[in-house]
Amino acid sequence: MNNNLNEEKGQGIVVESLSWQPPKNEKPILNNLNCLIEKGNIYGIIGPNGSGKTSLVKNILRFIEAEEGNIILDEINLKNYKRKDLAKKIALVPQNTVLDSTFSTYDIVMMGRIPHQKRFADASEADKEMVQKAMLLTDCYQLQDKSVATLSGGESQRVVTARAIAQDTQWLILDEPTSSLDIKHQIELMDSLKKLNEKKEKTIIAVLHDINIAATYCNRLIMMKDGEICSNGKTEDVLTEENLNDVYEVDFDILENPRTGKKYYVPYFNYT
Repeated sequence: MNNNLNEEKGQGIVVESLSWQPPKNEKPILNNLNCLIEKGNIYGIIGPNGSGKTSLVKNILRFIEAEEGNIILDEINLKNYKRKDLAKKIALVPQNTVLDSTFSTYDIVMMGRIPHQKRFADASEADKEMVQKAMLLTDCYQLQDKSVATLSGGESQRVVTARAIAQDTQWLILDEPTSSLDIKHQIELMDSLKKLNEKKEKTIIAVLHDINIAATYCNRLIMMKDGEICSNGKTEDVLTEENLNDVYEVDFDILENPRTGKKYYVPYFNYT
């Protein structure tokens, strides 16, 4: 195991001895997790189905609360945050989103500004500017007047991503953000996240299934299997043949992209 835990808790999110087991479940989904998620990076959380990736994210967002262990954000236990204060710290792009069909696309993105607004207050010019920037960044500004009922799955994904960006938090968490996007919009979305990280100093955490997207865009990875963290660190240190074979139970060829010089990963298929 490579569960690096830095004692400088102010530098990010610290997960301490976290275990979580749903009611009536015989087996824990998360088993004694310890890690530091440092500010200023793009993190990918990878691993096979059922490894605990989404459950870890839900604990960080306090959608579920583990009975054992703690999560510390900016030296404060998550349990001590008010919901609105936490919403000013962390924004989420969920895996599956059901949008209210009575709203326009613009209305949905403007909801990202709610944590920053006083109750019953109208949207300020700053709110409108933030929404416009978020929609332009995610290539959905042209959809602003459309009802969300008319959006495709990929368009809906870009809209909820814009809503999270409009929330303007230090931390942005995305659960399988590219799953419903075509290749063009996968690349555009990940490029946008990279810009947010580099120019706005946002810390990105993305649950990803595509290892090559993770390798291309993430400078840190958390690799999980069976509710445990198998490796946590720099991308090139995590994506080794040994780790990939152990976690996915598949052999990989590790090659070099002739255009970028970066490594890419091809699972080995035995057709004989």
